[in-house]
Amino acid sequence: MPSTPLHCPRCGTGAEDFSGCGACRAEGIGANPVPPLAELSGLSLRTYPGGPWGWPSALPVTGEPVTLGEGGTPNVRVPLPDGADGELWVKYEGANPTGSHKDRAMSVGVAAAVAAGADTVAAASSGNAGAAAAAYAARAGLRCVVFTTDEVPEPLRAQIDALGAVRVVRKDSSARNAAMREAVERFGWYPLTSFASPSPGGNTYANEGYKSVAYEIARDFGDRVSAVVVPTSRADLLSGIERGFRELRTAGLLARVPRLVAAEPDAAAPFTAALARSAPAEQERTSVPYRPSPAFSLGEERPTWQGLDALRRSDGSAVAVPTEVFMAEHQSLGAQGLFLEPSSAVGVAVARRWVREHGGLVIAVGTATGLKATAGIRGVEPTAIPELSRLTP
Repeated sequence: MPSTPLHCPRCGTGAEDFSGCGACRAEGIGANPVPPLAELSGLSLRTYPGGPWGWPSALPVTGEPVTLGEGGTPNVRVPLPDGADGELWVKYEGANPTGSHKDRAMSVGVAAAVAAGADTVAAASSGNAGAAAAAYAARAGLRCVVFTTDEVPEPLRAQIDALGAVRVVRKDSSARNAAMREAVERFGWYPLTSFASPSPGGNTYANEGYKSVAYEIARDFGDRVSAVVVPTSRADLLSGIERGFRELRTAGLLARVPRLVAAEPDAAAPFTAALARSAPAEQERTSVPYRPSPAFSLGEERPTWQGLDALRRSDGSAVAVPTEVFMAEHQSLGAQGLFLEPSSAVGVAVARRWVREHGGLVIAVGTATGLKATAGIRGVEPTAIPELSRLTP
């Protein structure tokens, strides 16, 4: 394991593995130990090249980078109705090498595995994390085992297989996580994702790669951003972005931290349910029934502590949207040339609502390309084409 020490941000307990804080888990709370915040003083956003390795000193990992050119993703403006007071942008993470934001984490996580002397990495995944783990493990010359279920969409299964990972299939996420736990404990494989219950979040070194999303937003938009909307499940991306903004603010590179908004499908929205309660102790112990939705990579029964902490620190919020709303957004974005996975459309739907209600410049993180999950997308009948000779040149 890299030498940077980890501590639980909730109770201060030290940690030696990636199963979360044991003391908090005994209370029924999933809390992820973290390394100290990076010191960014003396750095300049103007010269920041983007990506997790743009500022290597901001990462708690020693050794050589494992990279496929991740990061530096484009910002795409989404048109709003005439007269709308605000701006809506999508930070398009589908432009990453394997097509999702998970590349930022797995680049750093696999580098940490190499630094720890691992020969095999393991990931429990609904798809995107598994594909990214497979790609970066292949880049580093490590074996990769992905624990998953039959619910993973076919394009993601094909991607994981093509990248050379061993795919272990179990009937549901609980059995999947149990199989990964057994393998990690028995064989000493390096875990790139969480397997504990309640889930604390993923590999904390890997999650530091998500800080680069905040760095890039700050470089590109400065202090103009009023809110950043993040599709949220275990809040690894959300909390990583908040840590990045906090580091920038501490170093004087940003005047203020934008409000963070967790976007969830209403089929399973623990952060929205938690923030409806006033007492932090009640929020931490919130539990909701899980129901699947087309946003297959989102939805949990319980909120993670670091996700709640990120929302509190940024004066943020959580918003749940129905399936028909985010799937309509999914189709609308496609008609504008932006093909996102349904989970990303959850974020854009929430961001559109946020602009309407609050104004300002709002950024939705578009977590992955729509090519990750194509089943169930409603097609449009092709228009009849007349004889080619009759078309106007």
